[in-house]
Amino acid sequence: MSAPTVTLTEPAPVPSEAAREGHRFRAVLALARFEARELLLQVPLLLTFVLYVGYVALRLMDRDGMDAYPVLNTVDRQTQTEPLLFAVAVFICCNAAALRSRKANTVQQFGVLAMEPWRRTLAHVLSVVPYAALTALVAAGEFGREALKPGAIGHGSVGELAVGPLTVLLAGVLGVLLALVLPSTFIPILVAIPLYVLFVAASVARDAGRWEGWLSPVLSVAQSGGDPVPSDLLGRPAGWHALYVTGLCAVLACAALLRAGARTRLVTAATVLALAVTVTGAVGQFPRDAKALDAARRTAADAPRTVQSCERHGLSTYCSFAEWSGVRSDWAEVVDRVRSAAGGTAATARLTVRQRVYIDDQVEVDGALDPSSTRGEVTVGTRWGGNRVPEFAVGAAVVLVGGSEDMTRQELCDDARAVTVMWLVLSTDPTPTATFRHVRLGDSLTGPAQVLAPTEGLSLTGPQTTVIRELLERPRAAMTARVKAHWAQLTSASTTTAQAARLLGVEVPKEAEKCEE
Repeated sequence: MSAPTVTLTEPAPVPSEAAREGHRFRAVLALARFEARELLLQVPLLLTFVLYVGYVALRLMDRDGMDAYPVLNTVDRQTQTEPLLFAVAVFICCNAAALRSRKANTVQQFGVLAMEPWRRTLAHVLSVVPYAALTALVAAGEFGREALKPGAIGHGSVGELAVGPLTVLLAGVLGVLLALVLPSTFIPILVAIPLYVLFVAASVARDAGRWEGWLSPVLSVAQSGGDPVPSDLLGRPAGWHALYVTGLCAVLACAALLRAGARTRLVTAATVLALAVTVTGAVGQFPRDAKALDAARRTAADAPRTVQSCERHGLSTYCSFAEWSGVRSDWAEVVDRVRSAAGGTAATARLTVRQRVYIDDQVEVDGALDPSSTRGEVTVGTRWGGNRVPEFAVGAAVVLVGGSEDMTRQELCDDARAVTVMWLVLSTDPTPTATFRHVRLGDSLTGPAQVLAPTEGLSLTGPQTTVIRELLERPRAAMTARVKAHWAQLTSASTTTAQAARLLGVEVPKEAEKCEE
């Protein structure tokens, strides 16, 4: 008999610790992808994301008016408040996802699985990242769409743009941590309300100039409603704040992992590093030179000529802050158009158009600019487009007729100069009747009204309004010739509205005749 054959097999190679750790991490990523898909199936998250994207899309479709001239240092901040509702939905849905095993009574079964509980928690944390990335994509698209407009003004900040996505990430991580600390489905609803109140209080503190307001992850809950200012006057440490919120996200994520049982050196080192980043970002937001910033703001408001550059267009000089240099040609078109209807020395007068900002204790607050007493100087603000164009035309016409913006402070009741100013504004406008309506408070075409301007507006009486409407119904070329022929009388403070009507060949309103008598 032959001897039996013996087959020798080598033992299977034992994978190294690095290879095993790689397998574990790929398993965590696979679970994170699954949890991210599960989040997308939750109605609150899907609905709020559709509302968020729809709102941004509808707002970007409007290209008329001032939206055609967006100030980019305000656009980047708008991206912070728009995803707030989506962030709340992410907070609630991530909390519910982390509590799914408790609600389904499957916690005990997890004990027989190879994946540790803290790795499952890490997968829940990582499942939030795609939604923060989607928010970043929407914010970048919104800002890019505005920045590509031909009339875009200034520049934005990466730090400001990062706040919206980081807020969504922070909300999701907080939801996971809360599920570990207080495992109840009612807790997120109870926590969301006081968190929102704290955000509002922090925003109010920040708007009041207090440093602690910057400790809120959300920056733009409260809106001051004032006109934009140059970026260097905002005093917003956007980069440091983005670093602070990034560190805060990492701290909460590490806290969740530690709560779930992670005691590895890597998690401990990550926690220490996250705390250091958070503290660094918080300290970096502290105002280092508040006096210099306040002095720069006062200079911009009280002596703008010292910090502005100027350039010549035709007969006039246009001075602005650096970020608005591209809009000077648009201002020049309006001035040249208004000047073309003027007569006498106004047709060749050299004007200086100067940009001005209103600054009180804070920037971007509501307030009226005082008329300039400098002869030949026209004020222009930091918003452009829409109704701001005819308002600026009113300011330019006032200076051409009266010599300075101080003319608006004089009593112009029954004064022909008000009629002349409005004729300069409207006679070369492509839609004079609509512009006349929109530039008046109340949007009416009858009776007395206040006409808007960059500084103090112009008061129109009922008879003056009637005469202006009559002028608009006549042939423009013929009326422009009459205005130029009688320019000296029409720009005199002693000429009444009734006399102006006779000079221009239109019917004299009865109220004007009574006022003249």
